[in-house]
Amino acid sequence: MTMTLAEKIIARAAGEARVRPGDIVTCRVDLAMMHDSGGPRRIKPMLERIGAEVWDLSKVVIITDHFVHERDADSVAIQKTTREWVAAQGLGNFHDAEGICHIVLPERGYLRPGMFVVGGDSHSTTGGAYGCLMIGIGSTEMAGVLATGEIWVRVPPTVRVQAAGRLGAGVAAKDIMLMLCRRIGISGANYKAVEYAGPAVDAMPMSERMVLTNMAAELGAKAGIIAPDAVTADALAEAGVAATGTDGWRGDDGAAYERTIAFDADDLAPQVAAPHSPENSAPVDAHAGTPVDQAYIGACTGAKLEDLRMAALILHGRKTAVPLFVAPASVRTAEAAAGDGTMAALEEAGARILPSGCGACIGLGPAALGAEKVGISTTSRNFKGRMGAVTSATYLASPYTVAATAIAGRIADPREFLADATP
Repeated sequence: MTMTLAEKIIARAAGEARVRPGDIVTCRVDLAMMHDSGGPRRIKPMLERIGAEVWDLSKVVIITDHFVHERDADSVAIQKTTREWVAAQGLGNFHDAEGICHIVLPERGYLRPGMFVVGGDSHSTTGGAYGCLMIGIGSTEMAGVLATGEIWVRVPPTVRVQAAGRLGAGVAAKDIMLMLCRRIGISGANYKAVEYAGPAVDAMPMSERMVLTNMAAELGAKAGIIAPDAVTADALAEAGVAATGTDGWRGDDGAAYERTIAFDADDLAPQVAAPHSPENSAPVDAHAGTPVDQAYIGACTGAKLEDLRMAALILHGRKTAVPLFVAPASVRTAEAAAGDGTMAALEEAGARILPSGCGACIGLGPAALGAEKVGISTTSRNFKGRMGAVTSATYLASPYTVAATAIAGRIADPREFLADATP
């Protein structure tokens, strides 16, 4: 009767004693999250067409983050539709322009271990860092969830990523994910639950764990998940959530994993993914010296407070050689970075601070890449045209490596800048 953590959460949501990979079950949804792009503008007409009302407004969260700082007619109309629908529904869980949905959701204390959560975005897998199962779904599926409070699920097999050792100086969770993208490919965990474990994961703060679960989507995974522990309890407490029951949610001894991917974090170098796929990654030396036109620290993957601190450690006392844009992942992140001196270090180095939101990650705002331009970014994807002009090119890297590259004006190993870095 052993089950993995993902299977346990699905079984609870389905009201079953046990589920196995391949089973198709109907799950009760504990929480549904939408943003402005895939939310009311798409859901509203569907619900009206079938004459359905939202099953439980207390279990729905809407966070605007995609079009919040754009002034074009389409963006303004999308925001108007979102706000009007929220008001008409009397929806209380509404966070307007507070930051990127995958960051704001846990910041505001919505996530708890053992929950079954759906989100209207592919990177909804981020929530699994809190020991819940959170999957990304499309607008049609979301309309069904809002109308019924349920969704059918084919139970995914679980792939275990076992990280021994500990990450070295200048190496981050982003480097793990870029290495995995190369090692198994961007469809290498297609419709799997990826569970991260091992000493290297245990040692990570929550912000770094969120990178692992966030970029499970880049592996093709249905979900990314990490068993809750003391780090989880601390993160929940910071969000004002009682951490009771944290230890109860973990896979059983002897649970069946489809496979285990093991590596030693001690041996991992900073990674860089070349255009136009995250799986085009290699150790930074393979791309060192490649000139770039600009650098970007932003997105749900790479602009949390810890990410900004990584960049500030490299940038402190130095000046950038190319434009560096920084878009903090949330308003709270920006406030915390201003309060502890991180933001000052970034600005003094020459960084231009942008409002919190998805921004250049989806090709919007002043940091979007122009024609023929080459950028390096902390975002999760570098598909052709995603960050701007179709003729532009984006390299992916950690905040450490992006900051080092901004200083050098070419792709650079951040470890070269750490020896004499001043905090």
